[in-house]
Amino acid sequence: MRTSRNVFRELGIPQEKIDKKIAETFDIMFYGDEDSRIYHPVGPDMGYIEDTGNVDARTEGMSYGMMMCVQLDKKEEFDRLWKWSMTYMYMTKGPCAGYFAWSCKPDGTKNSYGPAPDGEEYYAMALIFASHRWGDGEGIYNYSEWARTILRDCIHRNAPGYKPGGQMWSDDNYLIKFVPGCPYTDASYHLPHFYELFADNCDPGDRDFWLNAAKASREYLHTACHEKTGLCSDYANFDGTVLEHSFNPNAGLHYSDSYRTVYNIALDWAWNKADPWQPEECRKVQRYFENAGENWAVVPRPDGTLTDVKAMHPLAIKATKAAASIAALDGADDDEKELAKRLAKELFETPLREGKRRYYDNCLYLFSLLMLAGEYREY
Repeated sequence: MRTSRNVFRELGIPQEKIDKKIAETFDIMFYGDEDSRIYHPVGPDMGYIEDTGNVDARTEGMSYGMMMCVQLDKKEEFDRLWKWSMTYMYMTKGPCAGYFAWSCKPDGTKNSYGPAPDGEEYYAMALIFASHRWGDGEGIYNYSEWARTILRDCIHRNAPGYKPGGQMWSDDNYLIKFVPGCPYTDASYHLPHFYELFADNCDPGDRDFWLNAAKASREYLHTACHEKTGLCSDYANFDGTVLEHSFNPNAGLHYSDSYRTVYNIALDWAWNKADPWQPEECRKVQRYFENAGENWAVVPRPDGTLTDVKAMHPLAIKATKAAASIAALDGADDDEKELAKRLAKELFETPLREGKRRYYDNCLYLFSLLMLAGEYREY
């Protein structure tokens, strides 16, 4: 079972205190008061994660919640989230049949009939881990079969026998798309550490595809992350160049989606150590924000040029740059080690975000705690 180093223990924090911190964080996010929680049980056997800033349920959050639950051995909550996803989000007809609608109202009404690939990849990985940790059940709880089904549809939607709808990964370059049929990508969607595990758990004929996808994504991140700052843009072209024009006015900035990229890179290093570039990339990001000083929450371009935009999710920045320490510490000099450890300690002492925008920040916060505690595990 691959995992990450326990940076919190290296800082001298007792294991009991670490365990308590993680347990309390989960309890607040799932069972706190209405100003704290993001999880809502529905009926006897369903539940959803609310994007509190947009008052909807997204495949991003639903699959994140399932990953949190399998990591923390919360099977009831996992199954509730999965059944809600299958009941309201999974599409069985139309051009996107076989995908999940990326956004639904809290009552389950679809806001969109299009999918977002980051949801599918987290669903598949969470289901694989659930199969390995708890075993398969019947119907939708046959986790491994549903993981294979999701992975099959992600890359074969245009294959013979499938209705048109667009693939989520490109056959030409093995890179994940921002949405099916889209000619660009999102650096934070690239999860080579997941793809290697997909290769071990997919239909046998698709194994090489996922191994190629892992290789392609690792190479892609070199081009998407700026050589000096380590920062990437929210969206980018397949050659790594910044996508300046999009429906999203912040597409070319190091904005909300982008924050996840460095902790994905760090977790890939922790699990696989397949790319020697990754620790230095994590140190670049940490140095950028350290050097930014009081402007750390001002949104930059990938080259570090500041804009007049304020970060919508400041705790997400703190969390992900701290999580980067699990890679940044490897090969670091004394000053770099001091910075990496200080960022981890500061995160441990930082409370969850409150208020309307808490959903995204607190999801990344809990994942970062798990990573820094050595508790984000491959099952």
